[in-house]
Amino acid sequence: MGGYMVRRLLSLVPVLFVVAVVVFSIIHLTPGDPAAILLGEEATQADIDEMRSRMGLDRPIYEQFGIWLLGLLSGDLGQSVFLDKPVVQAFVERLGPTLSLAILAQIIGIALALTLGITAARHRGGIVDQFVMGFSMLGISIPSFLLGSLLVILFGVKLQWLPVAGYQPLESGLWSHLKYLLLPGIVLGVIQAALIARMTRASILDVLSENFIKTAKAKGVKEKWIIYTHALRVAFIPILTVIGESFGGLVTGAAVIETLFNIPGVGQLIVNSISRRDYTVIQGSVLLVTVAYVFVNLIVDLLYGVVDPRVRLNKK
Repeated sequence: MGGYMVRRLLSLVPVLFVVAVVVFSIIHLTPGDPAAILLGEEATQADIDEMRSRMGLDRPIYEQFGIWLLGLLSGDLGQSVFLDKPVVQAFVERLGPTLSLAILAQIIGIALALTLGITAARHRGGIVDQFVMGFSMLGISIPSFLLGSLLVILFGVKLQWLPVAGYQPLESGLWSHLKYLLLPGIVLGVIQAALIARMTRASILDVLSENFIKTAKAKGVKEKWIIYTHALRVAFIPILTVIGESFGGLVTGAAVIETLFNIPGVGQLIVNSISRRDYTVIQGSVLLVTVAYVFVNLIVDLLYGVVDPRVRLNKK
């Protein structure tokens, strides 16, 4: 397991380098002069030249990349022009709400998806199965902002069970913290569940046709016991893949949902930075989110090795 983990970590080095190159290119591929865009139409050429010097844009591009890369290795992602603070500090200050929302959404999504996927597999071809597949199709198709708006109207405005927007930190109390995250967490969780439930159903149905399952049935083992102790363990590898990949959708969806529910998280920071052309924050935030996505997939890969030892032997 140790060797497999080292190989997977080393394979990330070129991936992270490519990610760094792409993220660094954001500021240079954007049309127009970033310094002039930041300062607005009333800025003089002297102001623009000063800003270009402050941002390091007057240096050769390879020198800019080298300085930026050395800054990354030392944990320095630059300084926000608008927030007047280091990008790392701005990102860390917004990380708490995003992590709380992502964890809650993942818990809701996985619990809902496994329940629906297993139920659909057990009732293959029946009304329950058709209902679950219909729910999955609806969850995949409906835009997150539309589902969020519908839940706000129903549970926030009509029933007044939950607040429609805002955020309370965990220090204010668990319920105060959760009640502001429930609606956005349900929105993201339902979208996650729609993707994972279909894979859960398909994987379990594949496993249920295997010979060892038929043998278990012939021995009189109950269906529930077969599914939860035999089929689900084998079927879990493709389910893990979808869970890991859906994290990317969770991050991008969180940007919309955090803006809709006024949650001061990383997604809202990126959206605000784009509208203000705060390139340093955009570069740093996108890089950190992408690195987090890469490491989540690494964790999923490592879990493959735990669930199925054959994976460790095959991936040499």
